[in-house]
Amino acid sequence: MRRIMPYVFILYIIAFLDRVNIGYAALEMTKDLGFTAEVYGFGAGIFFIGYVLLEIPGTLLVENWSARGWIARIMISWGILATLMGFIHTATQFYWVRFLLGAAEAGFFPGIIVYLSHWFGYEDRAKAVALFMAAIPISNIIGSPLSGLLLGINWFGLAGWRWLFILEGAPAIIFGIATIFYLTDWPHQAKWLLAGEREWITAELDQEKQRKNAEHSYRIWEALKHREVIMLTLAYFFIVTSLYGFNFWLPTIIKKLSGLPNLLVTLIAALPYCIGLIAMLLIGWSSDRTGERRWHTALPMIVTSLGLLLSAVTQNNAAVAIAMFCLAAAGLSGYLPGFWALPTSFLTGSAAAAAIGLINSVGNIGGFVGPYVVGYVRTATNSFFGGVLYLSLSALVAAGFILALRQAKQ
Repeated sequence: MRRIMPYVFILYIIAFLDRVNIGYAALEMTKDLGFTAEVYGFGAGIFFIGYVLLEIPGTLLVENWSARGWIARIMISWGILATLMGFIHTATQFYWVRFLLGAAEAGFFPGIIVYLSHWFGYEDRAKAVALFMAAIPISNIIGSPLSGLLLGINWFGLAGWRWLFILEGAPAIIFGIATIFYLTDWPHQAKWLLAGEREWITAELDQEKQRKNAEHSYRIWEALKHREVIMLTLAYFFIVTSLYGFNFWLPTIIKKLSGLPNLLVTLIAALPYCIGLIAMLLIGWSSDRTGERRWHTALPMIVTSLGLLLSAVTQNNAAVAIAMFCLAAAGLSGYLPGFWALPTSFLTGSAAAAAIGLINSVGNIGGFVGPYVVGYVRTATNSFFGGVLYLSLSALVAAGFILALRQAKQ
């Protein structure tokens, strides 16, 4: 869908950039505000406590009310809060704005996943999800050098890290307003499609829904307590623990290992995400070609675990450690298309929406745990070694839960 995919791709670049730019701002912000590693890790992670509160209701609103309206609301509110990060002065303000930012963004990612299921059949869904989620590494590829440049400015007496938040938050407000006029909730409402195209897409999706309902029709509560949904939720918790522990601390770890200026640090920090983008597209293509999801999710997490383990034990050699971070990033991006095609392989409609919301909300608690544990260990030991080992173990546990799935076996 040439109209849909480029637009939601841009939306997620903006969303993820606003979510993780804290990692680049931390290169100067923590020093300016006198934050310890533990304070930074707690504030970075508390985003996800706010995030989980509205996740399932938000996802159901996309399914049963309006994807366009809810996604627009999310973007406008998070854009306002993202710019407010540029005006914090205390740890308490830091915690509150990050918490509210998470609450504002709740429902965006699973809502987009549900929205794509309104337009793409099962066979094409992993490819669509892979293209959409390529925005994650691309946001870091773009955001790393951009953040490095913004850290160097000092306009109107405001530090560069403050401008980073202000200037990177504004596009969310603009695109949030545009979303109201641009997105269409369902194929049958799409005036920009020919009548025959609308009918064909609707018929294909209806047939898929009827086929799955014939196999087993799950109510929302049945879906939430389904064994596979619980396993996916646990797996995602440990995936996200590794993912955001990695994302939020990578620039700071590279700075410590290399001692380079901020701009060079941010350029180097973009390298793992370049590798991650390639891995995501290749694994998504392979998963679609074979129709296999489970191993296409578990193997990348095993690779992540290995990369993080090797980066921890080679921290006396910056070049080798950074190369291992690239290996870890390949897995942390490569798991995405296969994983998010799993829930809709056995659930449809509101049951699928609720399951995706549960997986994403409970799983995203790991987004608090990972950054905080790394910061806590760093403050306690003055080293990143133990924290990175914890992220490695989390990735390995996630792979175990994925391999324990039954309905995803081919």
